[in-house]
Amino acid sequence: MELRVIFDNKHKAFWNMALDESLLMHLKDIGPTLRLYGWNPAAISIGYFQSLEEEVNVEKAREKGVDLVRRITGGGAVYHKWELTYSIVLPPPKGKILDSYKLIEKGLIESFKILGIEAKYSGINDIEVQGKKISGNAQTRKYGGLLQHGTILMDVDVEEMFSLLKVPNEKLKDKMIKSVKERVTSLSSLGIDVDFQELQNIVAEGFKKALGARLYEEELSGEIIKKAKELEVNKYATREWLYRR
Repeated sequence: MELRVIFDNKHKAFWNMALDESLLMHLKDIGPTLRLYGWNPAAISIGYFQSLEEEVNVEKAREKGVDLVRRITGGGAVYHKWELTYSIVLPPPKGKILDSYKLIEKGLIESFKILGIEAKYSGINDIEVQGKKISGNAQTRKYGGLLQHGTILMDVDVEEMFSLLKVPNEKLKDKMIKSVKERVTSLSSLGIDVDFQELQNIVAEGFKKALGARLYEEELSGEIIKKAKELEVNKYATREWLYRR
């Protein structure tokens, strides 16, 4: 497999989701593409089927300058701050959806191996280390292609996360924070000191090994950027999209 790699920077949430969707829309022209990026400012993304107001303390997020965006993939609300995010667009592989998750997540498992960490699949779309979640992933299939994106936690602050996400029962909030601390880990918690660009290179290498791919870099066409800008303004930045459920 020939796999284009985009070693991207940290961007605003609307742009991140718009570019991922544009890459998916142009899959037939550009072929399989892996993008490695971050978020600036910090952001909360909610799954396609979620209600923003039910999941997020919108006022608090605005007050802290945290971006809010809805994904085209499913899954839950995610606080993006201390992490590397990947997205990959591919022609849908044959077999079950679960098989495609495992194929793509193998790229992350190989990346952790390079870091000296033994990771394994957990459920459909998580990866765990030492029994704790370190990566969550989500997928969609449209425009004749597959988009999967997910995170590798470089660090985590559960209290900060829960100050922005709503919980079903405020009285149980402390218990929930304690529970999440017991169930989530990060590279920092594991004593792994790696910077953002180093991790980008490691993850690219992990996907290369997992997919048996030849990696190459190539500038994105003006058409892809133009479509992403349209999606950013006319879709992701609109109130209609953000509050659609």
